[in-house]
Amino acid sequence: MRGKSYILLLFLAVQSVFAQVEFKATVSKNNIGINERLRIDFTMNDDGDNFEAPSFEGFKIFGGPNQSVNYSWTNGRKSFSKSYSFFLMPTKKGTFVIKPASIEIAGKIYKTNPVKVTVGNAVAQPEPEEEEDPFAIIFGNQRRRQQQQQQQQQLPPSLKEGEGIHLVAEISNSNPYLNEPITAVYKLYVSPYVSVNDFRETASPKYNNFWSQAIDLKNLSVQMGKYQGEDYRYVVLRKTVLYPQKTGKLKIEPLTLDITMQAPTGRRDIFGRMEISNGTKTISAGAKSIIVKPLPEAGRPESFEGAVGAFDFKVKPSKTTLKSGEALQLTVSVAGKGNMKLFTLPKPVVPSALEMYDPEHKEGITTPLSGTQGTISDTYTIVPQYKGVYTIKPLEFAYFDLNAKAYKTITSEEIRINVLDGQMPTATDQTASADKQTVIKNDQFAFVKTKTDLSPIHTDDFLGSTLFYSLLFAPFLIIPVIVLAKKKKEALDGDVAGNKIRQSNKLAKKFLSDASKQLGNKEPFYDAMERAMHNFLKAKLHIETSEMSKENIQELLVSKKAQTETISDFMKLMDNCEFARYAPSTGVAMQQDYDKAVSVISDLSKQI
Repeated sequence: MRGKSYILLLFLAVQSVFAQVEFKATVSKNNIGINERLRIDFTMNDDGDNFEAPSFEGFKIFGGPNQSVNYSWTNGRKSFSKSYSFFLMPTKKGTFVIKPASIEIAGKIYKTNPVKVTVGNAVAQPEPEEEEDPFAIIFGNQRRRQQQQQQQQQLPPSLKEGEGIHLVAEISNSNPYLNEPITAVYKLYVSPYVSVNDFRETASPKYNNFWSQAIDLKNLSVQMGKYQGEDYRYVVLRKTVLYPQKTGKLKIEPLTLDITMQAPTGRRDIFGRMEISNGTKTISAGAKSIIVKPLPEAGRPESFEGAVGAFDFKVKPSKTTLKSGEALQLTVSVAGKGNMKLFTLPKPVVPSALEMYDPEHKEGITTPLSGTQGTISDTYTIVPQYKGVYTIKPLEFAYFDLNAKAYKTITSEEIRINVLDGQMPTATDQTASADKQTVIKNDQFAFVKTKTDLSPIHTDDFLGSTLFYSLLFAPFLIIPVIVLAKKKKEALDGDVAGNKIRQSNKLAKKFLSDASKQLGNKEPFYDAMERAMHNFLKAKLHIETSEMSKENIQELLVSKKAQTETISDFMKLMDNCEFARYAPSTGVAMQQDYDKAVSVISDLSKQI
């Protein structure tokens, strides 16, 4: 039996190795010409959600994301593969690093490796096959039929040369409440009389003052619809869920595309066939204005922390009766639909006789077009210190119900924890506790002592003793020390520049204290570095995590009159932190990055 157990354990260990999650990025080429195109695939071996693509600095997206899924069983073993593909066009020569993409798999965030691509001079290349054109894949099956129809039909009066293509941004609600979800759907409408050969994105939508979540599109498919009352084909290019984080008038910057197209000219050749012209056209979805309403002040509960939607709130202990040395888990959870990632859960208050540790936070969230939904929870481990019965007071969770347009409060039940055995608390322990139990009196008598231990009560006179003279002359000895200390303080107070430097260095080391403890451990070190820089920005610029786009950070630092060189060093350091987590790094490099961070944070704290 023991041998079989070892074999089973070995089998499970091998299975766990093979079951390791992989998420990687691959490119069609690492060296391309300025006139070539690049394909990049982000591939995973397990299904995930909330895919986020990098910014593709130095490239323009002219196709994608295209998603493919492969699922098979071979010899009883499951094989799964899912990938997101982008088609890129370089905008300039040079060496560029495509930063990591991220995906959420089983509640954990995974990132791909950074990929280096070198763009050189233009190269001679053959005519691309029609299948390589990502947009031709969408419309290619209909293109030849369209051209044949165009040769036989008259151009409709409403369609002029260069028209027949429209990019539309459909906003679900232009007047939402703060933190109420809205959707932005981008559709490309193409007339039956027009063919699209190629397109590339020249400007991406910007969602300043919104928390945004892009929705994965399984595939791009042609659908039939109406545009201004006429028959059109259309493709949904993007779907994004937005949560406004600021009241008032907000602006969504437009999506812009460059289209290579074929359209009828309205003229016929000598054989009576419709003449077709090739051309390009830049189209934009146009900027959209959103008027965001504040949440009402009337009836707002004190426990309201910004939750908006429809929720269910629960506080559940793993057990309520414990023995000495046992622990319990207290789970505080919220389930429902709303701004799940934009509020914090209430924290339980427990008696001091119960030791409560920091919670384990879990999220099981999906984002369909209707908004974010799922469950979030904080699980606290609680260890009792003494025997007794303890009470955990009810918790309140308040939220704004969008359907009722009113605040609602859910209150949990009181929880009583019964610790059956263990050490009894002393009177001192109980007096130190604010709410705790009544003082337990000890009814037992001490034994009568059989021997005495007496000591003389006579003591020497204080007057004329060593202690007397020491206290008498001590003030005279302290006076020179006080004079020197005062002069030292006046010198330090007069050194304004030095004080600023010392205060700035102290502030920098305060934010970077966690990072300094992780020197030598690459990933924890750079995680702590990045977190420290974010906390510094929150403290100095008074911004939230949702507002920490690179453009917004740079604008705020410029507005605070920080020096251009210091801003550049700070942004470069943020990029280095992100890149270094996925590239080899030495202890010397980590020490250099830490010293650089201390210097940059110190300089910024003096400048803003």
